[in-house]
Amino acid sequence: MVNEAARSNPHAGQQIVIIGSGFAGLAVAKGLAGAQCQVTVVDKRNFHLFQPLLYQVATGALSPANIATPIRAALKKARNVTVLLGEVVDVDTVSRQVELASGEAVPYDILVLAPGVQTQYFRHPEWEQFAPGLKSIEDALTVRRHILSAFEHAEVAASPAERERDLTFVVVGGGPTGVEMAGAIAEIARYTLRGEFRRSNPAAAKILLVEGGPDILPVYTPKLRERAARDLADMGVTVRTGTMVVSIEPDGVQLAHGGQTEFVPASAVVWAAGIKAAPWTTALAGERGIETDRLGRFTVLPDLTLPGHPEIFVAGDLAHCKGETGEPLPALGSVAVQQGKYLAKVIRARIAGRTPPPAFHYVDRGIMATIGRAAAIADLRFIRLTGFIGWLSWLFVHLMLLVEFRSRVVIFFNWAWCYVTRNRYSRLITGGEHFTPSRGDS
Repeated sequence: MVNEAARSNPHAGQQIVIIGSGFAGLAVAKGLAGAQCQVTVVDKRNFHLFQPLLYQVATGALSPANIATPIRAALKKARNVTVLLGEVVDVDTVSRQVELASGEAVPYDILVLAPGVQTQYFRHPEWEQFAPGLKSIEDALTVRRHILSAFEHAEVAASPAERERDLTFVVVGGGPTGVEMAGAIAEIARYTLRGEFRRSNPAAAKILLVEGGPDILPVYTPKLRERAARDLADMGVTVRTGTMVVSIEPDGVQLAHGGQTEFVPASAVVWAAGIKAAPWTTALAGERGIETDRLGRFTVLPDLTLPGHPEIFVAGDLAHCKGETGEPLPALGSVAVQQGKYLAKVIRARIAGRTPPPAFHYVDRGIMATIGRAAAIADLRFIRLTGFIGWLSWLFVHLMLLVEFRSRVVIFFNWAWCYVTRNRYSRLITGGEHFTPSRGDS
């Protein structure tokens, strides 16, 4: 058994198991450092990933190491915290054990479920091979390979029609990730690759941002949405709202709008349109009768516990937690961090026999999204920022949220270099099948 020595120690306290080392899981673990309990963090990856900046890895502005921190390094000073590299396959709520793919069982007195979620393809899993999402480093590197290879293919295209297809990019989903992704591709095409190709013109690239709803960035105010749309248009991005994806093929995307369908030949498609719970959490909910929403997220009580299971907490993207308006809180890093800090206080209070804090209350400090170089929108509730000032506020907030000081310094200088030179130093085509100029090569 894991932690058997600690379990036999009468001074070791309760066994706290945290599944996931994202924003929520890491915040809980850090908050329990030095507490009278034994904490075990279980994750199938050995690093904490700063997901909001994955799109910058996908577009060559940052390398994976810039936005990932080894879990053990982040928690090395927490002597009561053990990190286990393992994949969770089930949770036995009767015997209170977390079962791993390796066959190991990790006992718990208190369990924190914070495994995150995965990309949602709306009952079309076959689309994933042609339109990767942005939930992992592997996803980001796949997207980077698709984007950069598209420009390489355009250089050796056999015909103008083929070159046009190679230089057409489709981003599905008009939320912050989709907007940021579309803007970054436009910057690569218009500025980063300028003068680097001889047979093709990257600046001729067509970037299409597709959103099924009536507006992009629907949680923002109308004025901020309009500003974002104008900034995207100025960068050469075509925004198509009220447009649904019908199918995704190797050579393009079938779209539907107003009863009309259209096939858009495209070389690279990026999916930023939705999330859903991971298969093992969906299976767990079915086996244990846990109430979920339409995305498979677990419905929790105001103190973030599962109904009927006061020993199980859910935090982060997996938690369907209602805010003051009665609507579920958004899947944001700021929500996850606040939930993690709150849970650490609740668990400490339980261990010490004190009255735990009241129900979780999310302090909304605002939302922001970057569109491109010196262009961003920020709704900080007390003030709304756009343009260069909005971009600076976005930079500052994201730098402060990064776990390691080293990462902040490296990313700051990378961003400064990109701003001055418009260059992206991490434009490497790696992984998968390497590019071979099989079309139109001379």
